[in-house]
Amino acid sequence: MLVRMKQAPATSPAEPAGPPWHVLTAAEALRRQTVDATTGLSTEEVRRRQSLHGPNALPEAAPPSALRRLLRQFVSPLIAILGVAALLAIVLGHAGDAVVIALVVLVNALIGAYQEGRADRSMAALRQLASLQVRVWRDGAEQAIAAHELVPGDILLLAAGDAVGADARLIEAALLQAAEAALTGESVPVAKTVDAQHEACGLADRHGMVHSGTHITAGRARAVVVAIGPDTEVGQIADLTTRAVDPHTPLELRLDRFGRGLVIAALLLFALVLALGLLRGLPLSEVLMVAISQMVSMVPEGLPVAITIALAVGMQRMAAQGAIVRRLSAVETLGSTTVICSDKTGTLTRNEMTVTRLWLADGRQWGVDGTGYVPTGALLGERLPEPGDPLLSDLLRAALLCNDADLLAPDDGERSAWTALGDPTEAALVVLARKIGPALALPTDTLRRDWPRQAELPFDADTQLMATRHVAPDGHLVVYLKGAPERLLRLCHGPASMETLAAAREQAEAMAQGALRVLAFGAVELDPALAVAALDVDTLAGHVRLLGLAGQIDPPRDEVRTAVAACRAAGIRPVMVTGDHKLTGLAIARQLGIAGPDDRAIDGVELERLGEAELRAVLPHVAVFARVQPAQKLRIVEAFQARGDVVAMTGDGVNDAPALARADVGVAMGRSGTEVAKGAARIVLVDDDFATLVRAVEQGRLTWANLRKVLLYLFATSLDEVVVLMAALLAGLPLPLQAVQILWVNIVTEATLTVNLVMDPAEGDEMRRPPTASNAALIDREMLGRLLLMGLTSAAVTLAWFTWRVGLDLPLAQVRTEVFTLTVLAQWFNVLNCRSATRSALKVSLLSNRWLLGGLLLSVVLQAGVLFWPPLAGLFHAVPLSGETLLAILAVASSVLWVEEVRKWAVRRRNVPAPGVQ
Repeated sequence: MLVRMKQAPATSPAEPAGPPWHVLTAAEALRRQTVDATTGLSTEEVRRRQSLHGPNALPEAAPPSALRRLLRQFVSPLIAILGVAALLAIVLGHAGDAVVIALVVLVNALIGAYQEGRADRSMAALRQLASLQVRVWRDGAEQAIAAHELVPGDILLLAAGDAVGADARLIEAALLQAAEAALTGESVPVAKTVDAQHEACGLADRHGMVHSGTHITAGRARAVVVAIGPDTEVGQIADLTTRAVDPHTPLELRLDRFGRGLVIAALLLFALVLALGLLRGLPLSEVLMVAISQMVSMVPEGLPVAITIALAVGMQRMAAQGAIVRRLSAVETLGSTTVICSDKTGTLTRNEMTVTRLWLADGRQWGVDGTGYVPTGALLGERLPEPGDPLLSDLLRAALLCNDADLLAPDDGERSAWTALGDPTEAALVVLARKIGPALALPTDTLRRDWPRQAELPFDADTQLMATRHVAPDGHLVVYLKGAPERLLRLCHGPASMETLAAAREQAEAMAQGALRVLAFGAVELDPALAVAALDVDTLAGHVRLLGLAGQIDPPRDEVRTAVAACRAAGIRPVMVTGDHKLTGLAIARQLGIAGPDDRAIDGVELERLGEAELRAVLPHVAVFARVQPAQKLRIVEAFQARGDVVAMTGDGVNDAPALARADVGVAMGRSGTEVAKGAARIVLVDDDFATLVRAVEQGRLTWANLRKVLLYLFATSLDEVVVLMAALLAGLPLPLQAVQILWVNIVTEATLTVNLVMDPAEGDEMRRPPTASNAALIDREMLGRLLLMGLTSAAVTLAWFTWRVGLDLPLAQVRTEVFTLTVLAQWFNVLNCRSATRSALKVSLLSNRWLLGGLLLSVVLQAGVLFWPPLAGLFHAVPLSGETLLAILAVASSVLWVEEVRKWAVRRRNVPAPGVQ
C-alpha cells in the first residue's frame, strides 16, 4: 500500500531521531523521510538533499600523489643495485659515472611515475563507465540513474537481478527475496516483507529492510532510501574496502615468476663478468662498474609498467568499441577464447520484439502487421473478429494485465519515437493490445486501472511462467497467466482439452520452426476456495483455461552474421544458449551461420538425460542449447572447459551469475543485464551486441600481440649487449662499452620506446590467426627464433665493427663511442622489426603509431646530445663522430633490419597457398 504524503524539507533523513528504520511501518518511514511514494522526490529536492548528504559512495583510498608515485619507483632491488654502483663509483674515484647513474635512475623513475599515473587514470575512467545503475521513482516517473546519485528519501524500484544501491525500508513487496551473504553471511536468499520488526532483532532478521551491497534474487519491490554511503550498514566496514588490493592477473603472475628467474640469471652474469675481467687483469673498478651495468641492462625493469599500460590501453580500446572490461585478466584471456556461448535475445538479435502471429484456442489465427513499438497495426487474415470478441478480448487482457512493461510516447524532447519501459517481450504484448484493442472496443488505456492487480506470481526462470490476480469491474476475481507453451499447457483443462492442447502444441512448434518466440496465455476464473489460496503454480494446476498463443519475431542484428563468420575464421566456435524453443533457436542459428546443416539443438530436458561423458561427446555437434536452466548453463561451461576450451559466456539475468563467474570470460549485457550479472562478469557490453564482443576479442588479441612485441624487443636488446660484452672478454679485447654507456643505452632504447610499442594499431589479420593457447609460454619457439636472430645479428655486426676498429689502432674512446652508437642504432632498427612478425617493416607506417614515432625522435635527440653536446659527451665518455662515420655505422646497424626482412619474406613465401589451393 502506497502512502501519499506532502513533501517537506528534510533535516537529516539518514539519521532518524526516533526508533530504527526496521521498527517503523512503511507509512511511518515515508513520513520521516517526508516523501510522497506516488510521486517520489522532485528534482529540486534531490539537488537539495545531495548538497546536504553528499554522494552515495563509500570512502575510497586517495590516489597516490605524483611525489608518492615517483618515490615508489625507487623501491626496487634494481634501484638498490644502481645505488650501490653509484657509491662504488664515488669510492673508486669515478664521480662523473656516479652522476650519470643518478641521472639514469631519475629519468627511469620519472618515466615510470608518468606511465603509472597514466595507467591509474585509465583504470579510474573505466571504473566510472562500469558504475552501478539503479531505478528510482522521481517526479512521478521511473528514472535510471547512477547509484552514487541516490539520496535519502528516494523511492527505489527493485526487481530480480538488481543490486541494491543503498539501505532502504520496503514499502511494497511481491515475493521478494534478497541475497545478503555479502553482508550477513546468510547462505540462502532471505524472504522480505513490508512488515515492521522488533527493535532488538539482528541485522539478518530485519526482513523489512534491504541493504547496500546485496542483490535481489526474486520478486519485485519499492523501497524508500534511508541511508547512503558511509551511513549504510556496509559503510560501517568501509575501512576494509579501502585497504583491499586488486589481485594480480595470471599474466602478471607469470611475468613475476619470469622476472625472478631473470634476476637470478643477471646475478650469475654479474659474477661471470667479474670473474672473467679479473682473470684478464682488468682494473677492478672498471670491471665492477661494467658488471653491475650489464646486470641491470639484462633485467627489463620497464616491463611491469609496460604490461600495465598495455592492458590499460587494451581496456580503453575495448571501451571505445562498447565493451567495458571490469577485470584486467579478461583482456589477456580474450585472446585465448575458443568458444563463445551467447544468448540469443538482444545479443544475436535486436531485442525489439514484435508480435506477428496470433492463434486462439478455438482454432482461429491471424497475422499482425506493424513493426517496432509503434502501436499501430491490424490483424491480417480471414474471419476478422467482431467488436467485443470474448476470447480475443480475454487474450489481450491477459497480455496487458499480466505484464510489467509500458510504452512511452514521443514527447518531442528526449524521446523522438515510441520507446519501451521494461522487458521487450512484455513491451511487444502491450503494443499488441494497443494495436488490436480499439477494434474490439477494448479500453486499453484504462484497463489496468479498471482491473487492479491484487496479487502476482513474478516470472521465474524455473517455472517459466508469470501470473497476476485482478479484480474485474463487476467484482469477481480472475488470474491471468503467460509463459512458455510447454509449461502453461500442463496447467490447462477443459471439455475439449486434449484436442485443443494437441492443436496448441502443433501450432507452437510450427511458429517456433518459423523462428518465432512463442508465448501461451491462460485465465482462471476463481471460485471462493481458490480466491483465498496462495497464488502459486501448484494451486493453479488443472484450473487454467487456455486462451491462445502469440508468436513474436526478434530480427537478427545486421552485423551478427559477419561477426559469426569472423569468429569461425579466428578459430572461435559460436554457440547459442537461449530460453526459446529449440526449433526457434536452431532456425535463427542457421540464419546467422552459427549452425551448419549437420548441427543440432538440444533442450534442457535432453541435456539432463546426458551423462558428463555423453555431453562432452556430443558438444562438437551441438550449435544450440535451448530452454536450459541456470544450473545447466554452468554445466555447459564446465563441459566445454573439460574439453580444453577457453569459454566466453554471455548472460543478463541473476541466474546467469554462476555461469558468468565460472566461464573464463563472463560477459554481461549493459542495457538488459541485471546488476548481479554485471557484478559476476568480467566484461559488460554497452550495447548488448554480439558483434561488440567479437570486436573485443580482436582487441584482446591485439593486446597480447603487442605484449609479445615488447617482450621480443626487450630481450633482443638485452641479448645483444650480453653477447657483445662476453665475447669481448673471452676474445681478450678491451671492454667495448663503459658502464655509463650501457646504462644510457637502456634509456634511449628501452625507456623511450618500450611503452610506446604497446600503442601499435591492429595489423588487420588478428581474427585470421588461431587462438593463443591459455598456457602459452611468454616466449614460444617462434618468438625465441626471432629473438636469437635479431639479438645475435646485432651482436655479430657490433663485434665485427669493434674488432675491425680496434685493429686499426684508433683511440679507444672513439671506438667505444662508435660501438655505443652502433648498439643504439641497431636497437632502433630492431624496434621496427618487432612491429610485425610477417609484414615488412618498410610497409608498416611509423605514422600509424605516433607514440612510437615520438619516442624514436626523442631518442635521436637524446643520443645526438650525448655525441655532440660537450657537457653530456664528457659524462658518457663520448667523442664527436664525423658524418661519414655515422653513415657507415647506420649502414652496418641496418643489417639487423635486412636479415629480419629476409626471414619475413621466407615466412610469407612459405605461407602462400599453391595455385588452386584455398
